[in-house]
Amino acid sequence: MRHRLTTATAALLLLCAPAAAGCGGGADPDRVGVVLPLLTSPFWEAYNQDIPKQAAKAGVRILPTVNSNDQPGKQITDIDNLLAQEVKGLVLTPVDSAAIGPGLNAAQRAHVPVVAVDVAPDRGKVAIVVRADNRAYGVKACRSLGGAVRRGTVVQIQGDLASINGRDRTVGFDRCMARHYPDIKVLDIPAAWQAERAAAGLEALYSAHPDIKGIYLQAGGVYLAPTLRTLQSHHALVPVGRRGHISIVSNDGIPQELTAIREGLIDATVSQPANLYAAYAMRYIKQAMAERPFKVGPTRHDSTIVRLPGGNLEDQLPAPLVTRANVDSRSLWGNQV
Repeated sequence: MRHRLTTATAALLLLCAPAAAGCGGGADPDRVGVVLPLLTSPFWEAYNQDIPKQAAKAGVRILPTVNSNDQPGKQITDIDNLLAQEVKGLVLTPVDSAAIGPGLNAAQRAHVPVVAVDVAPDRGKVAIVVRADNRAYGVKACRSLGGAVRRGTVVQIQGDLASINGRDRTVGFDRCMARHYPDIKVLDIPAAWQAERAAAGLEALYSAHPDIKGIYLQAGGVYLAPTLRTLQSHHALVPVGRRGHISIVSNDGIPQELTAIREGLIDATVSQPANLYAAYAMRYIKQAMAERPFKVGPTRHDSTIVRLPGGNLEDQLPAPLVTRANVDSRSLWGNQV
């Protein structure tokens, strides 16, 4: 009789092992869901690849990452699905800063803390946002491009203006240009983080304005390749320092941008800290699940935690401007992947 009970108990334990669903709720109480906005950019590919490594360092157990494929509606469904799996924490990047609200509200009702990465929500509560100062991105691009061009026409290939990142980069760039470079005219391409829209918009503008002196790419991960192809098709891809060069300043810091700087195809980029995004997302979700509060003020990792107008906190990580002078620095994440 004892043997039969032991065998039955062993079978039940096997059925209810952590890998199996449906026993005692089937949920690992420490699991974290990670929701990506898209995977069509080298920047997000690098972030996605770094997540498991940083999760292991932080001692956080994660489910396989979920790709919302740049669709706000799918992202809400992705969040609901993860909450149904009884995750105890969420790390996500909003596709749309306003549309993410219902997903954040659902997480709050389930008492699941959320860390937002790279994009701050317009609505809804999160434990903290891990991000850099995106208005500073626009200002750095403006200063670099304005100093090179001085006068004439430049093009700004914008991100999605439904995202606070697209809005902040545009505001930073536009205000800086208006204040410091009044002899520069800015033409906008609202490309919504889509390579094909960037290519079509630049093709149309270059055909109408062949005297373009500079281009600001708000996201090199999706805009760099179509920009270089378009200029090359017009025989306008001239290296830095040569007559006819069109100055290009980008955002992201992907390896392809660093290579383009070395080759003289673009002038500079603002390096978004993809490696730091993953590292602090994992550390902060662990802290949030442990119900340890975050504090406003300087951090020990060369950043500042600020309170946003809506009440959420944001850790504004450093994002350096990269030029030929520092493109080979090993501190740049694009040189580490």
